[in-house]
Amino acid sequence: MSTRTLAVVSAGLSVPSSTRLLADRLAQASAEALAALGLEAGVEVVELRGHARDLADNLVTGFPNTALRTAVDTVAGADALIAVTPIFSASYSGLFKTFFDVLGKEALTGKPVLMGATAGTARHSLALEHAMRPLFAYLRAVVAPTAVFAASEDWAGGDATSAALSDRIRRAAGELAALVAQRPRAAVADPFADPTPFETLLAGL
Repeated sequence: MSTRTLAVVSAGLSVPSSTRLLADRLAQASAEALAALGLEAGVEVVELRGHARDLADNLVTGFPNTALRTAVDTVAGADALIAVTPIFSASYSGLFKTFFDVLGKEALTGKPVLMGATAGTARHSLALEHAMRPLFAYLRAVVAPTAVFAASEDWAGGDATSAALSDRIRRAAGELAALVAQRPRAAVADPFADPTPFETLLAGL
């Protein structure tokens, strides 16, 4: 069975968080959808909360430290991306945006992406379409048609509400799996192929 790698970026700020919970469910459903197509999925999670200081340092130095570089390479080298953020003030979180600011401009070109978001109420759901989708369009990713939003009521709204969320997750995961199956496996990046020039490193000191 051929293997595909799913990178999961979660921008939740608490431990545990509803953002990570949604990310895990999307990853599991996507792996199951890939398995139904004869593809094995390897899941690699990038929890942005643990890289908050690394991201701030990257903004002022111009290059990532070892831990952040590993996270960036995980996303850049994956066959598909599942990206989930909490919604604040009608948009993605600053932590989420900062990560994609430091990600290479070509890192997501042509890469299948499944979007997810969480918030306290359903009125924030439009942020997926007016904030997140334009971001990934700018990065030239191939975004699954269905995005998944989960409000607080989706986790504790009874069987009907939970079933509706599960249906959205399965539909979105199926779309992502179909996009992944249409593409060749991502090439493994050579970390020494494009080294940062020494002069650039010195300029950041």
